[in-house]
Amino acid sequence: MEIEQDELYLLLISVHGLIRGHDLELGKDADTGGQTKYVIELARALGEQPNVARVDLATRRIVDKSVSKDYSLHTEPLSDKANIIRIDCADQIYLPKEQLWDHLDIFSDNLLSYLHNKKLTPHIIHSHYADAGYVGTQLSHQLSLPLIHTGHSLGRSKRKHLLASGVKGDDIEKRYNMSRRINAEENTLGIADRVITSTHQEIEEQYGLYDYYQPDQMRVVPPGTDLEKFHPPAGNENESEIAHELNRFFSIKNKPMILALSRPDQRKNIVTLIEAFGESSRLQKLANLVIIAGNREDIRDMETGTQEVLTDILLTIDHYDLYGKVAYPKHHQPDDVSIIYRLATLSGGVFINPALIEPFGLTLIEAAASGLPIVATEDGGPVDIIANCHNGYLIDPLNKELIAEKLFSVLNNKTRWKQFAKKGIAGVNKHYSWQSHAHKYLKIIQPIIEKSEAVVRMELHRRSRLYRDRSIFSDLDQSLLGAPEYLPEFTRVMKENARCSSFGIATGRRLDSALTLIKLHKIPFPDTLVTSLGTEIYYGSNLTRDTAWTDHIDYLWKPAKVRSILKDLPGIHLQPKVEQSSYKISYYYDESEAPDIDEIRHLLLQHELTVNVVFSFGQYLDIVPVRASKGLALRWYAEQWDVPLDHILVAGGSGADEDMIRGNTLAVLVANRHNEELSDLIELERVYYAKRPYAAGILEAIEYYDFFQSCKVPEK
Repeated sequence: MEIEQDELYLLLISVHGLIRGHDLELGKDADTGGQTKYVIELARALGEQPNVARVDLATRRIVDKSVSKDYSLHTEPLSDKANIIRIDCADQIYLPKEQLWDHLDIFSDNLLSYLHNKKLTPHIIHSHYADAGYVGTQLSHQLSLPLIHTGHSLGRSKRKHLLASGVKGDDIEKRYNMSRRINAEENTLGIADRVITSTHQEIEEQYGLYDYYQPDQMRVVPPGTDLEKFHPPAGNENESEIAHELNRFFSIKNKPMILALSRPDQRKNIVTLIEAFGESSRLQKLANLVIIAGNREDIRDMETGTQEVLTDILLTIDHYDLYGKVAYPKHHQPDDVSIIYRLATLSGGVFINPALIEPFGLTLIEAAASGLPIVATEDGGPVDIIANCHNGYLIDPLNKELIAEKLFSVLNNKTRWKQFAKKGIAGVNKHYSWQSHAHKYLKIIQPIIEKSEAVVRMELHRRSRLYRDRSIFSDLDQSLLGAPEYLPEFTRVMKENARCSSFGIATGRRLDSALTLIKLHKIPFPDTLVTSLGTEIYYGSNLTRDTAWTDHIDYLWKPAKVRSILKDLPGIHLQPKVEQSSYKISYYYDESEAPDIDEIRHLLLQHELTVNVVFSFGQYLDIVPVRASKGLALRWYAEQWDVPLDHILVAGGSGADEDMIRGNTLAVLVANRHNEELSDLIELERVYYAKRPYAAGILEAIEYYDFFQSCKVPEK
């Protein structure tokens, strides 16, 4: 094929998975997911651009009886100008991506030979994922060509998820070749002329963990949406099976629908939405609520986190007596999803995403393309989507009154509803179609090809260790809050040292309460968040829950029996529901009437209840599993993440922090501490008594211990 001087030849590389142009086997395995669909759609969309002469998507050629013969074809056309080219590797059987690293040099050599034999020289190379980044880096050096890269997912984030699921660091290394992957990602980021991401949040919170992070090289281009599948109603949706399934829940069937669609995950915050609906009589009068939260058979057979969320959903519906007003079907088919959006549009409804965190927000784009106004969390992707489409409102996902107010505002004003619906459809077509994606993409790469836009390299250095080797953990109320004037300096110091040290918060508060304060006071978002007195551990800005920890602390935990034994004791009273959680029972304690704390411990032991009893601030009594506490959660983190205890600086101020401070950790007691509760710690060598309060006391301790350099305890 002859390429004219003013036309482009683009080479995309996506090595792993099963890639073909028809009947994609999405979900067949971990390697054949969203990335395979993305690269196929990208190649097709770029091939439709007038100034593009040719697009080749290079992937592995697979000759294996266990998969279709389609994957053994050397070439497969995607369109007139776009093709899949399959390159031989040393081993042609189908292999998972973790086993490909030893074959990538052969793939790279064979791809280079292909280009030479065809007398083709791409204008750019675009690598997808770490393995293709390794190949793209090689070819970029050999051919002196610009490299564009899209990570799709990153090794440092993947490792975090695996650790949270209970996989040990050594096992992660053996199974996933994680060091090779992260090193490949670092090298790719070091030489890439541009890195394409889906959201602005992704740039800082995921790529920002890398030594060769260069934000000036990064550009946001949201992926395209299938507008043939997601579109405004055709008029026949009410005859569908899913329409009949939803309608059987409703006492009044012709109300507008408030639609929420997500996995049954605590981070999706569905219970708060139901509470907002349940506490708003005018919203109940105006609309029905539809909760699509995955598929289920018997909730009792599901994994712990999912079971908790679904149980809370059903209990909350029951608490507010919302029967006849809320639909929560057990099953739906994949093809039902687009119909559900259109049913909500036909009803004059609204789509809501109340998630605590939302990195992208694909459902918001699908809903907007279907003609639904949206209300969404003011985090991550939704901020970009509503800024582009102007089709709804952002909300604080923990503010139930605001959620109800914004939903009512959309539904109660038909003129506004029509404006939002119209703008959403237009905005998706302009910003989130594959055509708009390809157009933005070409605008980014054209100056690189023409060398009309300088690529400015930062002076970067690799850290001596692959992973961070130290951490700072602080209580929330007693150690960070109380003197906001110190927080900006604390934030600056933590950000400057984010690549060598992680930041954690350990609090007695529940997750939602802790997030509210973190946001209100603009505290740096923690890498690790320990909540509810050490009974829950979350990692990263996407709040990945450590499910292995949850399973670990469930040992001997009998909350119903604890409540039964303590219910008639004088001087102790249950705190409000908002302070309770699955693994924490919280009481107010009145020392003038209540038994001594040791007597309460003894009483529980007499009834064969092995638990931890935590007393703090002279008035709060908490009962948690025997394996749970702030200190035990901290040590679990240290073991999982391979951070030595003497490289962890702990800041505390009350009795609830005591077991974090004891042992081999470095510690600081801030000046505003509760001395009477911590008096037993005064002789400990590794405890520094700060002269300043709150965050200023932590900064004082960082200097005292020379924490970011040597982590040593100065001689007294």
